[in-house]
Amino acid sequence: MDIPVIHRRIEGDIARRILSGEWKPGFRLPTEGELMVQYGCARMTASKAMSRLAARGLVTRRRRAGSVVAHPPLHSASLVAIPDIQTEVEGRGLTYGHRLLSRQVRAATADEAWLAGQGQVIAVETLHLADDLPFGHERRLIALAAAPEAEAADFAVQAAGSWLLARTPWTEAEHRISAVGADHDIARALRLPLGAPCLKLERRTWRDGQGVTWAWQTFPGDAYDLVAKFSPTKA
Repeated sequence: MDIPVIHRRIEGDIARRILSGEWKPGFRLPTEGELMVQYGCARMTASKAMSRLAARGLVTRRRRAGSVVAHPPLHSASLVAIPDIQTEVEGRGLTYGHRLLSRQVRAATADEAWLAGQGQVIAVETLHLADDLPFGHERRLIALAAAPEAEAADFAVQAAGSWLLARTPWTEAEHRISAVGADHDIARALRLPLGAPCLKLERRTWRDGQGVTWAWQTFPGDAYDLVAKFSPTKA
């Protein structure tokens, strides 16, 4: 087997174990010497695979201490701006994909009156993927009064969040961040144990006072840190 094929195999094997949750953040990875024995390759090949994993944000390499599974940050921009999960996934060097789990057009409930009044909403459920493995689960409501063209949109081709960001401007947003346990639906979708800790982002957006969308995005809790940078304000 040639070196490039071995290098891709090592990278793929380790990435799958990290993204599946088998190897958690902080888990100590095999050394280059151990990988040489396991895969029958040169140290340069093992080192190149680990370097690529580090560049993807999956691995943290520490001199003398070895390599460990990284804690991928959910950057402060994702908390202040409206994040695009596809951009987040591809920014980590992974291949983005998504699966439309359900789509329904229905009347807004009383709890959804702020979003659509007595009008209709599109309720969408999506599973976001990174390298074909679960990355995040999303439930979203879209007010048809704010985005009437959404009724004809094919969210199996483009995820609803990305579609909205490209076509429906917003002027106000509200974020709520919660630590939750995975319920049956989330555990099944993200391949987690029931009750596993998760990070949940609830997001509401408006355009000039008109509700646009209400979304709940859930991610494995041990796969993220919340990172923010601040500067002192002037008195």
